[in-house]
Amino acid sequence: MNNKSLKRKVNFLTFYVLVSNLILITFIFMGFRDSEKKENLDELTIKRLNIVDESGKNLRMVISNKTRQHPGMMNGKEFQERERPSGIIFFNSSGDECGGLIYDGNEKDAGMVLSVDKFKDDQIMQLQYMENTKNHKRKYGLQIWDFPKENTYTARMNRFKEIENLKTDSEKKQAYHKMELDSLLMEDRLFIGKNFNKNVGLFINDKKGRPRIKIYIDENDTPKIELLNKEGEIIK
Repeated sequence: MNNKSLKRKVNFLTFYVLVSNLILITFIFMGFRDSEKKENLDELTIKRLNIVDESGKNLRMVISNKTRQHPGMMNGKEFQERERPSGIIFFNSSGDECGGLIYDGNEKDAGMVLSVDKFKDDQIMQLQYMENTKNHKRKYGLQIWDFPKENTYTARMNRFKEIENLKTDSEKKQAYHKMELDSLLMEDRLFIGKNFNKNVGLFINDKKGRPRIKIYIDENDTPKIELLNKEGEIIK
């Protein structure tokens, strides 16, 4: 091989390497530009959408149909698979479920509920609509609950698992009553709206869940104000 031939080959290889590197750099640059590009879509059809934080690992929100709905999470552990309606489930920075919006409706019943959960526990407030679509009995309004004790979530879940293994309704009823005595169940504190009795108004319970104040208009358009004692007797 003479010097001219060798020189031509070296020049060709040099040119080839320069062009190849230029093409590679161009693709890398375009890749970075595409990763920063914000796409605008007119329509998106999807069965489930997971919203995560900047790390890409931690859930913040799940929008899903019924079949793919997230079972929920507490203390870094997912709950067992369970049936949940379509809707949106929210997760806080600790990774716990902290509320959601669920909905459904069919020939038997219908409803939509926006729930707010207590930190490290279950719901304490709901904007709710519930209806038996067969007999047209419905309830809708703002519902508030209290948990008598702090940090009872784990104990409550363990009791519920025990109740699932009980065979008779009588045993289950006694177990629920024991949970209530042990202050493991949430208590109704307030409802503002229309209840299943077709009364529209304000209904306030004490910390034991006993009705104490009712200000409402009944189904016959009669306005009523009732103050009750612990036994549920009207005192004024």
